[in-house]
Amino acid sequence: MRIPLILYAAYAAVMLLIIGTIRLPPENMAAARPVMKRMAEISRGEAGCMDYVYAEDVFEPGLIHVKEMWADQPALDRHFNAAHLHEWRSTWASLGIGERHLQVYEVGAPRST
Repeated sequence: MRIPLILYAAYAAVMLLIIGTIRLPPENMAAARPVMKRMAEISRGEAGCMDYVYAEDVFEPGLIHVKEMWADQPALDRHFNAAHLHEWRSTWASLGIGERHLQVYEVGAPRST
């Protein structure tokens, strides 16, 4: 089936937004920061990564907000198979990272509020 050009243009503008939280014991934040920084820096350099952010909640110590923006599913698939992602996940047990709640959303072009 051939996709009409107007639909193809709309589909091509769809990006993937991953948003959610992870949690770790607040006393492990000092050890987690350099690991999270490495993960974010390498991910930001990946083809198709438009944004990659971890942010500690100012009200709940140990609660980390995650935001990722990917150009398309193939870019996200490459990220999921990247060595640095597997390295990051291998640190979770020692850092006490748990309660991972992340969702993927398909979004269109941004607009100002």
